Amino acid sequence: MEICADSVESATVAEAAGAGRIELCSALAEGGVTPSAGLLEAARRNTGIKIHVLIRPRSGDFLYSDSEFSVMRRDIEVAGENGADGIVTGILNRDGTIDVERTALLAEYAAPMSLTFHRAFDLCRDAKQGIEDVIATGAERVLTSGQAKSAIDGAPLIKSLISWSAGRIIIMPGGGIDEYNIGLLAAETGAREYHLSGRRQRESMMTFRRKGIYMGDPRLQSEYILKSADAERISSVIMILKGIVF
Repeated sequence: MEICADSVESATVAEAAGAGRIELCSALAEGGVTPSAGLLEAARRNTGIKIHVLIRPRSGDFLYSDSEFSVMRRDIEVAGENGADGIVTGILNRDGTIDVERTALLAEYAAPMSLTFHRAFDLCRDAKQGIEDVIATGAERVLTSGQAKSAIDGAPLIKSLISWSAGRIIIMPGGGIDEYNIGLLAAETGAREYHLSGRRQRESMMTFRRKGIYMGDPRLQSEYILKSADAERISSVIMILKGIVF
């Protein structure tokens, strides 16, 4: 069970709830970007489970310029220097194919940390060829919703990817997974690893609230609504998985 965490609080809650690994990132409302060195240091200091760091220099597409690639390389160095166990990244070519060459370079820069190819895979043009290409990069696993809006919608493709890859790479479902659909997803796909945030939202403790001012897109999140990992939700998912016999 990998929990996507964007704060020290979420990381520690995930560990206490029984998660085996954290994907550490920032700006989850934008799909996630690379977390700060300070956040990584604090998460490493306060947790004992594996931490995989998202290496994504900006939101948007996964076609990166040379300068952005240089930033990714340096962020990988920072992750290694601060005790990360793996990185989560991925690059696409202009035509929607996997950028094997540059992703393989990132895997080389990251070693001995592992590399997970993230949901950029869900935007590639051909899933079967995409899996072969991701395997060629040296990635240990691929995070995917089965090229659908959610992993439960993409379950048939996820099952096929597991069959196609034949143990050469770990296929990890992610996207909209919760305690209500994890049982069905596990039964349909047979996947052995899962990725989710397990978050709940809560009200800010601010008593003074200025209206009409937003730090970002108000459609994404209010400054007075906070989201963090919830131990009860994560524990529920883990208990459901433990009860399934593959």
